[in-house]
Amino acid sequence: MRQFANIFWLAGKELKSVLGDPVMVILILWSFIIAVILEASGAGDTVYNAAIAILDEDRSMLTRQISHALGPPWFQPPVMIAPDQVAPEMDAGRIMFVLAFPPGFEADVIAGLIPSAQLEVDATAVSQAQLGTDYISNILTSETRAFLSGNPEAPDPALRLELRRAFNPNGNPVWFKSVSSLLNQLSLLTIALTGAAMLREREQGTIEHLMVMPLTPLEIALSKVLANVVVVLAAFTLSLMLVVQGLLQVPVTGSLTLLLTGTTVYLAAAAAIGMFLGTMARSMAQFALLVIMVIIPIIMLSGGMGAIESQPDIVQRLTMVLPSRHFLAFAKAVVFRGASLSAVWFELSLMAGLGLAFFIASLLLFRRSMSLSG
Repeated sequence: MRQFANIFWLAGKELKSVLGDPVMVILILWSFIIAVILEASGAGDTVYNAAIAILDEDRSMLTRQISHALGPPWFQPPVMIAPDQVAPEMDAGRIMFVLAFPPGFEADVIAGLIPSAQLEVDATAVSQAQLGTDYISNILTSETRAFLSGNPEAPDPALRLELRRAFNPNGNPVWFKSVSSLLNQLSLLTIALTGAAMLREREQGTIEHLMVMPLTPLEIALSKVLANVVVVLAAFTLSLMLVVQGLLQVPVTGSLTLLLTGTTVYLAAAAAIGMFLGTMARSMAQFALLVIMVIIPIIMLSGGMGAIESQPDIVQRLTMVLPSRHFLAFAKAVVFRGASLSAVWFELSLMAGLGLAFFIASLLLFRRSMSLSG
């Protein structure tokens, strides 16, 4: 009972230290509100709200039909532009695409000829430029077919591919990117806060005070893990409900209780990693470098920036020791597929096992550092 009381009061001290630091509070709010919105709404693998202008020298029914098809959400409402405005508008960066129709475009289409429409692209935004070119080409072809035959897919090929999107029928990248962004913020904040708490004790000289108290290294370590898990979990829950579900309109089809349970398990594992790095480092500068070395692989190899299956075999095996990989798989299953505990128990077990291993390693290192300091 005394051990629980010691952990409780030490965790309260850590909570007061974190929440009493205005810079830390601002960092937490920024990470789970602004950073999530920016990362989830950033450019992805689709075109969104691209600026397009139409240079229509034909002024026919077909060109008007094509112009109307180039609209939201992929493109901004097209603006009509004169020939002498094309270069200045693109030079100023106000227009990304200019689609030009020559005189007689509709007449040539009706006559069975193959007329050309010119597309000028500002390729400084390489990804959006390439994707937008494909979008415009497909829309141009589809609307021309519809104009001639009334069917945008005519002539019907002998073999036709029917696309069905499961769990995200509109292919909205914000859904996946918001969950991936939450994982990144969880990893960064938990590791940084826990490691900084360990270093703060050493730099402020309070580690000596703790050593002369009737406290064990296990109680000190558990209190720091518990305090930071509580802070980050509270921020995660508010961000999930207010930002992801509320502002970004990302549906959570699975159990919110199960999602928060898995998040708690992952936070404990991330806190153990942070404690290990904080005990290993001898200064905040060393700790910052260690965090960069750890966070980058966690973010890049967890499956948020690219599918695990697309990574080399040896890298896929190495990512098995990253709790972040298993948490992202767990979160996607619960949030998008509505998975129950029977479907995600393996990921939960892996996160718990890896977290326990990191915690034992960090505790052994912490015991050793305390004994050397004594």
